[in-house]
Amino acid sequence: MTEEPSRPARRSLGVPGQSRAGEWQESVYGAVQDGQEWVEPEAEVAAAAVEAFVEPSAVPLRAELEAILLLVDEPATERHLAAVLDRPVAEVAATLRELAAEYTAQGRGFDLRFVAGGWRFYTRADCAPAVERYVLDGQQARLTQAALETLAVVAYRQPVSRSRVSAVRGVNCDGVMRTLVQRGLVEETGSEPETGAILYRTTNYFLERMGLRGLEELPELAPFLPEVDDVEAESLEGTMIAEAVAAARADGREVQ
Repeated sequence: MTEEPSRPARRSLGVPGQSRAGEWQESVYGAVQDGQEWVEPEAEVAAAAVEAFVEPSAVPLRAELEAILLLVDEPATERHLAAVLDRPVAEVAATLRELAAEYTAQGRGFDLRFVAGGWRFYTRADCAPAVERYVLDGQQARLTQAALETLAVVAYRQPVSRSRVSAVRGVNCDGVMRTLVQRGLVEETGSEPETGAILYRTTNYFLERMGLRGLEELPELAPFLPEVDDVEAESLEGTMIAEAVAAARADGREVQ
């Protein structure tokens, strides 16, 4: 193993910019003796570290593309993918088409499609029934009577606060309202100027589930309201019952 030459003490140089025999002169790369460059050991280690850092990835291009496409929420263009992976656009495009053909040939439950100028994974059309069952699992539970009543009040009186809905129904509706919000049927829409209470309205999903193009297509309430005579009769009957109960208690009798 060749030993590194010892560095003699510096002396003034004869010609500016040049070294005489046996002389050392610093350069931007290290020390030079008789025109021969001598690199510091630390510089060699640093160069090796840089070379290791910029070493190309050993992961295949197809694997890198698959990993990225699993994360995208919109079609990724070939140019963008090529820039991210530092690969030629033509190579990326060819690999994407190979992957798409491979998935189709293997009958995978997903495929790779070129849509809207980019590539993205999609579930295969043949698997739509299974996907639909999975997505809708647990979402088909019927709404309770309380939820239906609350939803109806919001639909016809929106925007409306929870306190107003509770006043119409005669019971507290906080829990039911939270359920409707979680189901995506109702959403917050600002606050009431007078009280600062949160206002609620129905969502587009509500219209979709009801098969309506807009709130103007909600059925009229009039056909479902009781006749005026029936309301008056019920009111009169209730008044008579209340008066009879009061008279009985005044007489000291027990009312069943």
